[in-house]
Amino acid sequence: MTPAATANYETISAETQNHVCTITLNRPDVLNAFNDQVTTELSDALKSAERDPDVRAIVLTGSGRAFSSGQDLGDLKKKYVPGYVPMLGKDLRKRYNPIITRMINMPKPIIASVNGVAAGAGCSLALACDMRIASKDAAFIEVFINVGLIPDSGSTYTLPRLVGVGKAFELCTLGSKIDAEEALRLGLVNQVVEADQLAETTAKVAGKLARLPGKAIALTKRLLNQTFENDISQQLEAEAFAQETAGQTEDHFEGVTAFLEKRKPEFRGT
Repeated sequence: MTPAATANYETISAETQNHVCTITLNRPDVLNAFNDQVTTELSDALKSAERDPDVRAIVLTGSGRAFSSGQDLGDLKKKYVPGYVPMLGKDLRKRYNPIITRMINMPKPIIASVNGVAAGAGCSLALACDMRIASKDAAFIEVFINVGLIPDSGSTYTLPRLVGVGKAFELCTLGSKIDAEEALRLGLVNQVVEADQLAETTAKVAGKLARLPGKAIALTKRLLNQTFENDISQQLEAEAFAQETAGQTEDHFEGVTAFLEKRKPEFRGT
């Protein structure tokens, strides 16, 4: 086990150990709601993890009893007075969209370890991850409709891909909260575990991903994200190109050699 490397932040924490970077939203007193500092620090932590060659997998989670309740509406009390015209699109383009874009396009796998409620932009953040492992205490809610808004931060992209357009429309327009078991039934999460087993279970899955061939995972993630935009001919060609790339990696050679030698492969992510 390698020693942990930590980064200094105020509203989140970031620690890397055994090739897994765990980023924790750390404003438990407001259910890990997003303010400007949170999005700035989260963006920086994700960028650092993507660029760090020692990091092969990323975990996103929250401290306390929530994953994230979304935008901190407390910051808006002074703004929302008669005559105020919010420019929400500008705020999304500056703060949230770069985070979601980086997560979707990042070659490294990201796991959401959902310890409690994931609401609004917090739900969107969880959906933008490649896998979701949920505590039985977790819940998901596209709360935007309750304040007269549309789902943002990528939810209209990720949610239909996970549960289908019809169910996505229901969840987005009715603003219904779903618990962890319902989320599992819908395919919104990959696993549901007892609250006291969440960290251990997430660590095991993240550790396994970190030990697998990194280039093959990155190429697989890219292909899966493209599948709804490509027709079959385009997707087959994309697979052929990606397979040729994967076939020229050291990890592919190691995998075949280990199989022939009847031993466990030691992948290095190259």
